[in-house]
Amino acid sequence: MSVALRNTPAWAWVPTISFSQAVPYVAVMMLATVMYKNLDVPNAELAFYTAWLYLPWVIKPLWSPLVELFGTKRRWIVGLQWLSAVALASVALSLHLPDFFRISLALLWLLAFSSATHDIASDGYYMLGLPERSQQAAFVGVRSAFYKLGMIAGQGGLVYLAGVLIERHGDAAQAWAVVFSLLALLLLLLGAYHQWVLPRPATDQPYIARANLWAGFVETFRSFFRKPGIGVTLGFLLLYRLGEAQLLKMAAPFLLDSRAQGGLGLSTASVGIVYGTVGVAALVLGGIAGGLVIARFGLKRSLWPMVCIMHIPDLVFVYLAVAQPSDTLLIAAGLAVEQFGYGFGFAAFMLYMVTVADGEHKTAHYALCTGFMALGMMLPGMVAGWLQQQLGYQLFFLWACIATLPAFGMTLLVRRAL
Repeated sequence: MSVALRNTPAWAWVPTISFSQAVPYVAVMMLATVMYKNLDVPNAELAFYTAWLYLPWVIKPLWSPLVELFGTKRRWIVGLQWLSAVALASVALSLHLPDFFRISLALLWLLAFSSATHDIASDGYYMLGLPERSQQAAFVGVRSAFYKLGMIAGQGGLVYLAGVLIERHGDAAQAWAVVFSLLALLLLLLGAYHQWVLPRPATDQPYIARANLWAGFVETFRSFFRKPGIGVTLGFLLLYRLGEAQLLKMAAPFLLDSRAQGGLGLSTASVGIVYGTVGVAALVLGGIAGGLVIARFGLKRSLWPMVCIMHIPDLVFVYLAVAQPSDTLLIAAGLAVEQFGYGFGFAAFMLYMVTVADGEHKTAHYALCTGFMALGMMLPGMVAGWLQQQLGYQLFFLWACIATLPAFGMTLLVRRAL
């Protein structure tokens, strides 16, 4: 069986691993926000506590050596998918408890740590399972496509399902219990499938030279912080999405809140369509377009127009908050424009991180870049709900647009060094 599994075609496992990476991330980052909004958690608490769920992705470089040191990456992948399934099922069971908010948050923390560690193992496994550069290049688009498909299925399909169940039965807790139970079943099945189908590369072995692990671990961090212009780099990573981090945290609550509260009063099902499906599809198209522009003109020439295209469409939310349109097609079009711009500009951000990480320890240095990127989303997101309650949606989205200005300043500094 081992020999047969080693020859498993990449199409049998690359798409499903990419999809399984997206599922728990979407549950933590998007579904939890909509769920707590449906369960009447105030915006300030909702934003503060769900923003904390970013922390595992911020600090995952700290325990990434453990994935190298103990067990195979294949075993980590399967085990973490089953652990995530248990966490998702436990969230479903907690929603009818009196203290559901604290209990479900603790379980989502477990899910977030499991998901972040699964990302470490999966990224390493791809390089082992697809050892040739030509194979990695051929499947990079497949990985991205199936990850985004997982996002659409979660943010679109499952939010829509929750909305339909709420409309039919009037019980938000029961609706979201069904959604999280389905996710648990999906990851349980994916774990079983991967236990059977994943190849067993000969190179997928625990790291043996443990004696010098600590010295190498420290040197990896030191070499990152000794990179030329590291202060500007960190400023760019932390501030590039300062406005977007706040806007994104309040986007779903804004769409769901009543018009009397300053929102658009959409149903949960409608949010699943206009934001989770149309919006994510536009995000994917924006990312593809951004990549093509960079490939044609290079990062240095593309960076300034791309930061403009990323942040200027944030004004769409100012318009939506002021006009409060009732036309669902108009709302969907506005969200598509904003998400396309976000995806377009984010492509430059991703390539910049690859550029920074290039050289020795590139895998670890890229993980550090993504950690600072996640920190740049977590900290602003924590205060977004409180700011929105103080300012109202109109002034809050105007503030979010003003908060994009540091990104323009850091882009000028970074562009000189490219």
